[in-house]
Amino acid sequence: MAALIADDNVYREAELDGAPPAERENAPQLPGPEGNIQGQVEEFLGPHPDYDEEEEERKYYRRKRLGVVKNVVGASCGGMIIYSVYMGLLQMQLILHYDETYREVKYGTLGLEDIDNKMLMGINVTPIVGLLYTPVLIRFLGTKWMMFLASGIYALFVSTNYWERYYTLVPSAVAIGVVIVPLWASMGNYITRMAQQYYEFVNYKDETVQEQKKPPKGAFHSYIIIFQSVFYIIFHLSFVFAEFPTVLFLNNYLNDYRHTLFKVSQCGADGKGVIENFNKTVLKSLPRSLLLIEVESALMGAAFLAMLIFLLLCGAAYRPTEEIDLRSIGWGNIFQLPFKHLRDYRIRLLCPFFIYSGFEVLFAIQGLTLSYGVCAVGMENLWLLVMVYGLSSSFCSALAMALLRLPRPVILLAGAFVHFVLIIALMCWSPTPRDITRLPYLLVVSALWGLGTALNKTGLSTLLGMLYEDKERLDFVYTIYHWWQAIAIFIVYLWSALPMRAKLGLLLLTLLVASLCYVQMERRLAKKIPFRLPRIPRPRHKVKGYRYLEEENSDESDTDLSDADDDDDKEEDERMFVEEDRNTDADSQGSPGPERKRVRDRRRKHDNTAYEQAGERDDYVRH
Repeated sequence: MAALIADDNVYREAELDGAPPAERENAPQLPGPEGNIQGQVEEFLGPHPDYDEEEEERKYYRRKRLGVVKNVVGASCGGMIIYSVYMGLLQMQLILHYDETYREVKYGTLGLEDIDNKMLMGINVTPIVGLLYTPVLIRFLGTKWMMFLASGIYALFVSTNYWERYYTLVPSAVAIGVVIVPLWASMGNYITRMAQQYYEFVNYKDETVQEQKKPPKGAFHSYIIIFQSVFYIIFHLSFVFAEFPTVLFLNNYLNDYRHTLFKVSQCGADGKGVIENFNKTVLKSLPRSLLLIEVESALMGAAFLAMLIFLLLCGAAYRPTEEIDLRSIGWGNIFQLPFKHLRDYRIRLLCPFFIYSGFEVLFAIQGLTLSYGVCAVGMENLWLLVMVYGLSSSFCSALAMALLRLPRPVILLAGAFVHFVLIIALMCWSPTPRDITRLPYLLVVSALWGLGTALNKTGLSTLLGMLYEDKERLDFVYTIYHWWQAIAIFIVYLWSALPMRAKLGLLLLTLLVASLCYVQMERRLAKKIPFRLPRIPRPRHKVKGYRYLEEENSDESDTDLSDADDDDDKEEDERMFVEEDRNTDADSQGSPGPERKRVRDRRRKHDNTAYEQAGERDDYVRH
């Protein structure tokens, strides 16, 4: 027993000294309890032996890129569905309300024709003031939530058709007019922002991305081109799906062209208004009310699906801190920024193209499809003309990807040339009424016009994203674009009673002016003529929150705090005043004019005088 105790003591002493006993030199050493625990902790907290940091980083950014693609497809599908529902319901509603028998039997003396006129007025007139409130709405709601709210307004319009009255249809139409410009400005900005994010997730190892520096010029171009093309490929399918209610439901109740066009004597270039002497009874039998409710319920379900797509599939365009930054620059600055962007000669010279973009899409629906197509081949072939136009626009939007290899002006000028040839041909062509043999020619013209529309729409949106790629937010640029489109739509609404040749003449004049202005803009850019590009003011964070916590000095008095705030405000005002119009692009000029320099010198002189007086007061107090 004593020998065992002695051996144990020898072992413990050797263990404490860090050396094994002599008799166990060749035996494996067992870790102590403290060393064992420390090893287990290090093994638990340390990296996994199979962990590859570079591979995990690559997988992470691949998921991010897939998320961006999901956002683009979701926004495109949401916009396509909501416009399919809107245009399909509006077309079906106007055809039904045009029929005298339907109005008298269903609604008696309600005055549906007058309600429709006021409804169209609300949709076409209200967007005129969109420039005033669109930036404020996007500032308050954010890009994603603006798209979601707008889709809810369109769903509200669908729901009002369950009870067709003046106090339901007209206010919902006015609400649609209110959100048209904000919806399109948000979608254009959203797609461009996704292109910028995709570039960051692809080039996450670049020094400019890691340090959040300004990327090289033209870095986003390829992604902007691809994403805008994908958006319009999907969106233009809305013209196709909008005809489903007519094809599956309404066509079964329409009279043939011999009845509806019986009194029509002139079509096309010889016509006046939309269709002169069109028969007031276009329905051979009235649809059952229950069937109408079923169709409207299907459209309502599609509208809710679009809302869910915007809500669930579309991620945020900006981080929460970036949205806070936008909300921190003040209501006045937000309101002024679209007007300040108009001082840039690039966007001023593109304004005629914005106007023509609104003209041509309304002419395709109202002038080409109705005054040429329906007037010649009847209402029962309306769906075919619109579907061909939509399919052509969708497929030809992929041609904008040619900008990856071709010069920038090619797409817009090619679309303008196609429309120029078609306008000249339409001014010389008056199809014979009730001539079904003209249908193949009308389908060819619709397909060619869809080609021009695709190049125009995709080219303009891509061009704006490329010109203003270094801007942090493009809400203001796309607001100007779609506001001018709204102005053009209102003008088309006003000229609906003009002769067709007068309409085509105005369309041709606008196209020529737009093309010349665009060529002039490209020439100025080629000569590197500087342009004025307003900066978004830096945010002033007056309220401390989770994002903008500052270290507080408990020994600082309230007077010192107020003086420091006043000095900061003066410095910020000085900086904003000087840098308000400074161009962030390398090709632009930002030097203030002589008047601004004089104002700046006066401010500096005033600050120096105040500083000297404060120093004299301090000396007087010390003595």
